[in-house]
Amino acid sequence: MSPTWIMTAMTTTTTPMTTNSEKGHLTERPTDLAADQPAGRPSALPRREQDILDEVWMRLAIAEAAHTAPGDVPVGAVVVDAEGRVVGRGSNRREADGDPLAHAEVIALREATRAVGDGWRLEQCTLVVTLEPCVMCAGACVMGRVGRVVFGAWSPKTGACGSIADVIRDPAHAFTPQVRGGVLADECSVYLREFFERQRQLDE
Repeated sequence: MSPTWIMTAMTTTTTPMTTNSEKGHLTERPTDLAADQPAGRPSALPRREQDILDEVWMRLAIAEAAHTAPGDVPVGAVVVDAEGRVVGRGSNRREADGDPLAHAEVIALREATRAVGDGWRLEQCTLVVTLEPCVMCAGACVMGRVGRVVFGAWSPKTGACGSIADVIRDPAHAFTPQVRGGVLADECSVYLREFFERQRQLDE
């Protein structure tokens, strides 16, 4: 699937939600946000330049996914600051650490908050993750005021950036990040497919 932009809008649209029946991926979501709702920092770069950068950063996140501890779902994340520097990295460690909060996004966000030195606010940062964030991680992005969220593979069963829910753009929030989904989705899916194939073989 080619990358799908899900940009926070300041007006209400009535575009119906549509799905790709072959892949089960969400391709459009309606936007319904209050006019006075603060939004995350949009990219200051021309669209094409930002697309290229997003792919560069996504490959860094894929590299993090490759380092995922055995037994954990291979997901990797990086946080990039306004100057393009990586200030946080993470891969899933829920099983390895016995910690339900140890998702790649949370680990990367925690590292980024320590590096940025602006308390917990990450409005000038972009979170790049190989899999659509779940409800917990999408909520962490909202509460951490992450400026942009870029993700790779869609997660039809657990994704909270447009698949099963749209936590990121819920109009009840005081802040909403900008979101882009489907970046290098096929490449991001490689480790995931291999992991779940191994799990199925073990269960047989």
